[in-house]
Amino acid sequence: MTRPAIRIVLADDERMVRTALRAILSAEPGLEVVGEAATGAEAVSVVRELRPDVVLMDVRMPEVDGIRATEQILATLDEPPRVVVVTTFENDSYVYDALCAGAAGFLLKRADADALVQAVRLVARTDSLLFPSAVRALAAEHARTAPAPPAWVSRLTGRESEVLRHMAAGLTNAEIARRMDVGPATVKSHVAAVLAKTGARDRTQAVIAAYEAGFLNVR
Repeated sequence: MTRPAIRIVLADDERMVRTALRAILSAEPGLEVVGEAATGAEAVSVVRELRPDVVLMDVRMPEVDGIRATEQILATLDEPPRVVVVTTFENDSYVYDALCAGAAGFLLKRADADALVQAVRLVARTDSLLFPSAVRALAAEHARTAPAPPAWVSRLTGRESEVLRHMAAGLTNAEIARRMDVGPATVKSHVAAVLAKTGARDRTQAVIAAYEAGFLNVR
C-alpha cells in the first residue's frame, strides 16, 4: 500500500527561497508542497487551514517571527505539524528559542537538496532526533543551567535515564530497543514517561530540558 504524500508548508519572507524549496521538494516522490506563507502570521493561518505534516519555518520574518508562529501553531492545533526551523546560522539564539518553543529541529539554508529532503522525511516519518549532533551542540552552547537540578531529574528511573541519553544521541525507538535488549513497546513506554516527567512535547524538547538541567553533562 502506497503511503500518502508528506504535505509541506513553506514559510519564508523571501520569495526566491520559497521558490527554490518548492522546486527541490516537489521533484521528490512522496513529497507535496501544499502552501506557502511570507510572514509568521500568514504561516499560522495557512497551517490552520491546510493542516500539513511538516512546516519549514524561517526564524526571522515580519509581523510575527518564526518562534511566535511555531508557538501559536503548536498551541492551537490538536494534531500540529512537525515544524523545522530554517536558518542561516546554526548557533543563532533564535534557533535555540525556536527549539524550546517546540520546533522539531533546524536546517541550515545552505544545506544541499539531499539534506533538505532527508530532514523532511525524517521528521515526518520517524521518531529519531533531526541532526542530533547539531541539536546537542546548540543546546550545550545556549542552555542556561539552573542552580539546582529540577525535580524531574530525581524522578527518572534508571531505565528512563538511559532512554533519555539514547534519545539525545539520535537513536530511534527500534535502535534503543536493540541497544537495551528490550521490546519496542517497552521503549515507547519509557519515552512517554520521559516526555511526561520533563514536560516536553517531543524528543527535541526533552533533550533541551536535559541539557538545561545539567543531566546530559553528567558522566
